[in-house]
Amino acid sequence: MGFDWEEELRKLKERKLHEITSKGAGKDLSTGSEMTVTDGNFENIITNTTSLVVIDFWATWCGPCMYMVPIFEKLARKYAGKAVFGRMNVDENPIVPGRLGIYGIPTFIFFKNGKEVHRMVGATSEQNLEEMIKKHL
Repeated sequence: MGFDWEEELRKLKERKLHEITSKGAGKDLSTGSEMTVTDGNFENIITNTTSLVVIDFWATWCGPCMYMVPIFEKLARKYAGKAVFGRMNVDENPIVPGRLGIYGIPTFIFFKNGKEVHRMVGATSEQNLEEMIKKHL
């Protein structure tokens, strides 16, 4: 029997998913750090945060989503204390993305005072994403 590439790829995806999602889990909203957003905590995050909230809707199988991870993390660190950054896996949390009409990923939605103020669909440059963050701060 030969090497099982599909099984190895599945294991790699699981490790990467755990790495990505565990980085933001349990972080304090007031710090502006990147956090994991779920169907269960989404409303609390966007309505109980006075600063800008930027949420990245993504999936593990999405190449452009994976391309955006280091950019999103870098901007989350750079704007810590000024904005809240969160990531929502659309495969694990289908309710909120469905309600928001998210059909393409990655999608970045900017919220202020519980209301959507801007939406970007697709991978983009660090400069473009940062310009939108600055615009809405």
